[in-house]
Amino acid sequence: MPARFQVDRRTLMLGAAAAIAAPVAGLRAGDSSAIPIGDMHAHLFFSISRQPASVRPLGKLMGEGNASLVSWSIVGDQPWIRPTAQGLRQHGAPKSGAATKWFTDELARARKHAEQQKIKIARTPADLDLALKGEPHVVLSIEGASFLDDGIDGLKAAYDAGVRHIQLVHFVRNSIGDFQTEAPKHGGLTDFGRKVVEECNRLGILVDLAHCTRAAVDHALAVAKVPLVWSHSSVARGASAGKARSMWQMRQLDMDQAKQIAAKGGVVGLWALRSDVGATVESYGDRIIEMAGWLGDDHVAFGTDMNSLGNAPVSSYGDLRRVVRHLERKLSAERVRKIAIGNYARVLRQAMEAAKA
Repeated sequence: MPARFQVDRRTLMLGAAAAIAAPVAGLRAGDSSAIPIGDMHAHLFFSISRQPASVRPLGKLMGEGNASLVSWSIVGDQPWIRPTAQGLRQHGAPKSGAATKWFTDELARARKHAEQQKIKIARTPADLDLALKGEPHVVLSIEGASFLDDGIDGLKAAYDAGVRHIQLVHFVRNSIGDFQTEAPKHGGLTDFGRKVVEECNRLGILVDLAHCTRAAVDHALAVAKVPLVWSHSSVARGASAGKARSMWQMRQLDMDQAKQIAAKGGVVGLWALRSDVGATVESYGDRIIEMAGWLGDDHVAFGTDMNSLGNAPVSSYGDLRRVVRHLERKLSAERVRKIAIGNYARVLRQAMEAAKA
């Protein structure tokens, strides 16, 4: 979640807004041949967005473009970050139990909203099969696992509640590892952070490295037994990522590490940040084709960061459907399907099935 995300101090403390029930089915009539859409990283807030869940409910959001596998990312450190001139920065630190309470409460709101929208939560490979056929599913995920500072047992509780995708770090320091936009403190992943990766593999939770430092990425790749993802940002074309002055360039992934993630079977998601991907759906599509050229068609996906970017060229799944149509004019249907949904579904499946091994 980059620097343009706007956090309001007062609304951070508000309760959930009333949800609007707007159930959706699979692909719309007359659109049965359309490739379903997946998104490795999106947001739907209850109180801090111009278009919160009460105004733009999940069913409407996904139905705008027939999205069927969307990662709804709960911001695990949301109460402890604030916008500054330099981008989002940590503001205070959670007291014992506070991050777990925040995450648990927000997760309960998300689950209730999905239920009201009659959209299933993806928990099993069978659910992924349905999503690939166009039946809407949401993947419950967490951006910044600060709640694990309260103990590793929280991971099993999150799994039992339906979480299948966890991003290790975000904008608040935690006991797992270092993140890109602050000076390193741990030298990568901590011993505890390595244990978190191992436990995610054991339970069947997809590990997300977005926001991690180079050292933390290296450590996670060394420990993980199944593919990992970098859910959102982009791959730096030239100079090493993290050394540029702007916040969004600090958030990019180095080419060599992107290729290492791909070599282990993982996937890198492209966000819709205007200053990075351009101002149109076509420029976004061309950027992801470029990334596929670098990493291979099996290793890129959409990771829009929807609802946390200002003036983004892809701000709805209707926009993302236009991206898919743009890709269809340039690539084979097989290649488009991998990028649009297949790659995310594959790594989710590999993470889920690892729990059986």
